[in-house]
Amino acid sequence: MIREIVVYPDKRLKLISKEVSEFNADLHTLLDDMYETMRSKNGVGLAAIQIGEAQRALIINIPLDDQEGEEYGEERSANDQPKENTLEMINPVILAKDGLEKFQEGCLSIPGVYEDVERAKHVKVEYFDRHGKKQIIEDDGFLAIAIQHEMDHLDGKVFIEKLSFLKRKKFEKEWAKRQKA
Repeated sequence: MIREIVVYPDKRLKLISKEVSEFNADLHTLLDDMYETMRSKNGVGLAAIQIGEAQRALIINIPLDDQEGEEYGEERSANDQPKENTLEMINPVILAKDGLEKFQEGCLSIPGVYEDVERAKHVKVEYFDRHGKKQIIEDDGFLAIAIQHEMDHLDGKVFIEKLSFLKRKKFEKEWAKRQKA
């Protein structure tokens, strides 16, 4: 089922998501709804809080034709992200990260806004799959950026918080104008 995306500055985006303790049908439905919602908006990632569920769950589906990605959050075609390629991460924890890389990011909760953000180039993350099985993933490309972006949502943060003071003030002013229009 496609759900409504929570849009900035909705206070729910500031919530710190709670750990998932039950890997059951409700969780599976949530993950399936997240996938349908993400695809309906041509996204590449979605955290549960972005559909109003404060649970430490996120999904990422890097398009087949663009595994390195031009910018995180850009629109994709509906056919290049098969469901079986979706990475579902429950209760993710970064075990290691290093290097720095700037990447242009966007977000379904802040539609139409793209900014360069600096993040770790390489991450190693431990998480659980939908069945409660522990997994570890490492990446130093587009996926590493996407994981960090979505994990920020679980901690009540959005990518614009990583902008410089001046860029953030400019964004807030322009966003306020857009919301009034």
